[in-house]
Amino acid sequence: MAPRLCSISAAARFYSKDNEGSWFRSLFVHKVDPRKDAHSTLLSKKETSNLYKIQFHNVKPEYLDAYNSLTEAVLPKLHLDEDYPCSLVGNWNTWYGEQDQAVHLWRFSGGYPALMDCMNKLKNNKEYLEFRKERSQMLLSRRNQLLLEFSFWNEPQPRDGPNIYELRTYKLKPGTMIEWGNNWARAIKYRQENQEAVGGFFSQIGELYVVHHLWAYKDLQSREETRNAAWRKRGWDENVYYTVPLVRHMESRIMIPLKISPLQ
Repeated sequence: MAPRLCSISAAARFYSKDNEGSWFRSLFVHKVDPRKDAHSTLLSKKETSNLYKIQFHNVKPEYLDAYNSLTEAVLPKLHLDEDYPCSLVGNWNTWYGEQDQAVHLWRFSGGYPALMDCMNKLKNNKEYLEFRKERSQMLLSRRNQLLLEFSFWNEPQPRDGPNIYELRTYKLKPGTMIEWGNNWARAIKYRQENQEAVGGFFSQIGELYVVHHLWAYKDLQSREETRNAAWRKRGWDENVYYTVPLVRHMESRIMIPLKISPLQ
């Protein structure tokens, strides 16, 4: 999906003398020096060593209900074992966007060692191996990414529902991740009033220079009102103005939580 034309035109319309003043003030905001280290080190949280895995499962349409039932029956039992350094963050079906799709997000507390520990234990878990075998008959394709969380975003925490979730995915031009992070570190404050910001991540393995922003809303109308309200805040248009040119492609998914999802 191409970036919204209305967002671009709005940014141009609002980029006035006031914004020039905002731009001047932004020169005095501390920015990360991209020459000092990899962007993964500069942009991720230092106080935690969390690693996230996101999976996209494209399900055969006739099997979606069976897939959901199997997932809801097996995954919670696997995560009852405290020896697995892995926790469910969220599980969804795509409502608008790519159809007949499931999206899963996990957190590995301890980074890559925790990921490998979990993988090695699952190789010997008979219930998990049977689950994967049965599930494979229901899938058309699947893909995953390993992610780090931006230091300036909230860490995803369980939520009561009902909510809908929007996963906005941005594929950036190579070399622009630092600039993206610098702008969003200032802009995220404009999107916190309704507690809609759930989590922000960037890819480490899989397709690179990919950013995922996860938002929660009560419904589609609430989403529309919340997003429109951001445009009335001085500074939000500036963020759009500077970040739109960094994007090669963007996509929005509206998702409904599965019953087992900690994010409801």
